[in-house]
Amino acid sequence: MEIRDLKKLARFSEEKLLKIPVFQSEKMFFDLYALLPGQAQKAHAHAGSDKVYYVLEGEVVVQVGEEEALLVPGMAALAPAGEVHGVRNESASPALLLVVMAPKP
Repeated sequence: MEIRDLKKLARFSEEKLLKIPVFQSEKMFFDLYALLPGQAQKAHAHAGSDKVYYVLEGEVVVQVGEEEALLVPGMAALAPAGEVHGVRNESASPALLLVVMAPKP
């Protein structure tokens, strides 16, 4: 059994959003995204993979297609395959998200 302590894995970088691998397989990935205030993931799309953003700490604005929503801890957003999506931290506090993508691109 593989077990990870997410609190111990979490870290931030002044330079850019960090994508911290937690679990990976041939079929999916499960990462932590760590965003300091002002950091973002550019809007992009994956033709054959769905992605889920789940907020653990802080708050972020998630874009999926033409829509945007503010997510706080306990909230999740689905970016279906082919939909343009991205995330940004417009708050004054760090944000930590779980991100799952399947199938792995």
